Amino acid sequence: MAVKRILIVDDEPDIVETVKFSLELEGYHCLVSYDGLEAIEKVHQEMPDLIILDVRLPKKNGYQVCRLLKFDEKYKHIPILLLTARAQQSDRLIGKQTGADEYITKPFEMDELVRSVKRYLEKS
Repeated sequence: MAVKRILIVDDEPDIVETVKFSLELEGYHCLVSYDGLEAIEKVHQEMPDLIILDVRLPKKNGYQVCRLLKFDEKYKHIPILLLTARAQQSDRLIGKQTGADEYITKPFEMDELVRSVKRYLEKS
């Protein structure tokens, strides 16, 4: 079975490295991006199996990235987990409207994030 590839998009290197480390321990291959435009380019080049996406990003925010990907026939099948400090109900609603599969707020439990990743990747 091919190793599943996950794109982690966050402008905070500490979060990227922490999530990457935990997911690589689970056997996943991780790609990283630190801004919205780079994330879109990576998706086009690498076609990841799942995306973990922050909302507050330079160049293009996570809502915009999510919407662009989820409303594109070629990429809409890729699960997107929004991982963000934006915890208001209105933020969650925007996440749902942009097509996010799951909305996880920071601070988060790494075990819960890993379980969510596994759940979505088992479906694909």
